[in-house]
Amino acid sequence: MNELKKSIITVIGKDSVGIIAKVCTYLSSNNINILDINQTITGGYFNMMMIVESEEVIKTFPDMAEELKQIGDELGVVIQAQREEIFQMMHRI
Repeated sequence: MNELKKSIITVIGKDSVGIIAKVCTYLSSNNINILDINQTITGGYFNMMMIVESEEVIKTFPDMAEELKQIGDELGVVIQAQREEIFQMMHRI
C-alpha cells in the first residue's frame, strides 16, 4: 500500500446527472476521504474542486489519476488529479 497525501481533484465540463455521484462512489470504493468540496454550475457548465486524502490507499496515485480521467471520459467531462504539493507549486506567484 502507498500513502496518499492530500490531493486536488478538479472536474470541468457540461453539466449532466450523476457526475458527483460517480466521482464520489469511486473515491469511497478506494478509501479516499473528501476533506473539502466546492462545486458550481454556470451557464450549463459544471465545475468542481475537491481536496481529498487517504491513509489506506488501495492504488497508486498515477493509477487513481488515470482511473478518474477515464471516468471523466465516460461522463464527458475533464477530471484531473494533482498532488497538493504540485498544485501549490504551480500556483505560486
